[in-house]
Amino acid sequence: MSREFPIGLTPPDWLVRNLKPQRAPVNRAATARAAVALSLPLAIGLAHDQPAYGALASMGALSGVIGDTADAYRMRIFNIAVPQFFGAIGVTIGAAVFGHGWAAVAAVTGVALISGMISSIGAVASVTGLLLLLNCVIGAGLPLPGAWWLAPLLMSGGGLLVLALTLLAWPLRSGVPERSAVAGTYRTVADLLAASGTDDYERIRLAVTQSLNESYDIVLARRAFHHGRSPDLVRLLAQLNAVTPVVEAAPAAHQRGVPLPAGIAAAVRRLAETVETGGTGPLELRLPTPADETGRAVDHALRHAADVVTERSPDPHALDDRLGRPAALRVRTARATRNVLLSAASWRYGTRLALCIGLGQVLVSTVAVPRSYWVALTITFVMKPDYGSVFSRALLRALGTVAGLVVAAAVLTVVPRGWWDVPVLMLLAALIPALTPRGYGYQTAAITPVILLLSDILNHQGTGLIVPRLVDSLIGCAIALVAGYLLWPESWHARVGDRLADAVADTAGYVELAFGDAAEPAARARSRRRLYRDLSSIRTEFQRALTEPPPNGRRAAAWMPLVVAVERIVDATTAARVRVKQGATEPSAVEISTIARQLRELSEGLRETDVLFAVRTGLTGPSESVLEPVRQEVAAARAIASPH
Repeated sequence: MSREFPIGLTPPDWLVRNLKPQRAPVNRAATARAAVALSLPLAIGLAHDQPAYGALASMGALSGVIGDTADAYRMRIFNIAVPQFFGAIGVTIGAAVFGHGWAAVAAVTGVALISGMISSIGAVASVTGLLLLLNCVIGAGLPLPGAWWLAPLLMSGGGLLVLALTLLAWPLRSGVPERSAVAGTYRTVADLLAASGTDDYERIRLAVTQSLNESYDIVLARRAFHHGRSPDLVRLLAQLNAVTPVVEAAPAAHQRGVPLPAGIAAAVRRLAETVETGGTGPLELRLPTPADETGRAVDHALRHAADVVTERSPDPHALDDRLGRPAALRVRTARATRNVLLSAASWRYGTRLALCIGLGQVLVSTVAVPRSYWVALTITFVMKPDYGSVFSRALLRALGTVAGLVVAAAVLTVVPRGWWDVPVLMLLAALIPALTPRGYGYQTAAITPVILLLSDILNHQGTGLIVPRLVDSLIGCAIALVAGYLLWPESWHARVGDRLADAVADTAGYVELAFGDAAEPAARARSRRRLYRDLSSIRTEFQRALTEPPPNGRRAAAWMPLVVAVERIVDATTAARVRVKQGATEPSAVEISTIARQLRELSEGLRETDVLFAVRTGLTGPSESVLEPVRQEVAAARAIASPH
């Protein structure tokens, strides 16, 4: 007999989503790097009877471990080295105003504004802004040993030690992360074809989109370093582009409702092995004989992919980058600077962060709070823009801090200060990359005892740090919730609704482009890739909104089916295009314009409201047109938007 929780004791869905750990494999190399990078500086400091210097270098290594998130080696240089430079600036500013009262408040608040603005640019800028503010807060809140230049040097050296450890295998594994990413995309596509006609198709299609996004990001990021055409890179891009026709044929195969022969997925997995090993020459796919137009589309796409995968030197001039070749670094830097200065979103986020940090600094300047820098540290982590909902981060930060403080209390009570700190720090440091993929709360629980152990080496307060740190964390979370969340009524519609409306409008353009005579195949592929990338990002935003309490979480749950419906419209359009290419009758211009118009009407409706709205479907009865599945999906989407 099953047991049920009483209604009053059943945890709400948003809380369950926040606390549920994410599944992720443990990166053993990252755990080993973290253990060595954080413990080695401390060991060197102890050996020279300067444990405080070693602790500062270990703090810098901690920031390097947090920023070590890229797969490609060239991107790791950006992800770690650039933030370290700005982190050195931050700790220098903070140390200069240490103990200067309101001057420190003004300086840290100003740095918070700049940090928040640059954090909105992208992933590297987000880590850069985080470290700029983080180190400024540490410098302004802790008495740092040595001359003014020593702390920035030691902390930057610790971060660069992480970078050096990550680059040790570069000569032996150059290009391996890129090849592994492309091969992984082929394997995910194989899973998608194997799931056609089954209930698992939608879930795996999302994984394919994510894998394609990651592969293009990794490969094109590497290309940004090449002024010319690298033969290996040209081949990787050609192989990545070659899987697109296979992905486009998958929706048509799924619409049949009958699983594809097992030999098709097996052929794609053989292609994945060839990509990963860099093999060339003839490859026997052993494909089954196609029985219909969909089977012919899949067969043709796989044979084309096999030709490209096994070709040693693809023509670089015939290569299409799909997402466009990255601009030069100078151009991208100028563009990012312009966007930061002129973007309303950048100023809005920077102002929110500065307000929270300013309030925290004013509070600890007027109220006796021991080692008050922890309040600002908490606000900095909670307000980081790409960690998800501020509400969720504040909740998970509080819970993770409590868990981390329990571990820290045990360490500070049982372990004597000195050389025993080195093996303990090795163990605690290894937990950071192991637990970070599980979720923000788990990352907080792993980082907290490390910071407290290093702080104790600098301040020698022992377990006296525990209770003040808990109080400071709760104060910081409360400030972030009130000043960074509740006082900024940026509705869920403003954050997500407009982006979904843009995606629906882009879908209308894709429908027109898919069947236009003047459109080139490369233009269709680029439009489809950008659309799927945008929809993937929108889905992520909706999933973050699901972790918030009502009304935002409830709205997200109500609107999520509409996101799925738009994805299905894109799939149906792609499937129709594949059928036309295999001989089906081209749809009329009237059909295309009708569907595009109705999608644009839906888009305008989404812009004008943050609740589900009434709209007529306006579609006629069933037809034999190749666009009939598209028309049905459009009708379903408009029906979702019209619940009455």
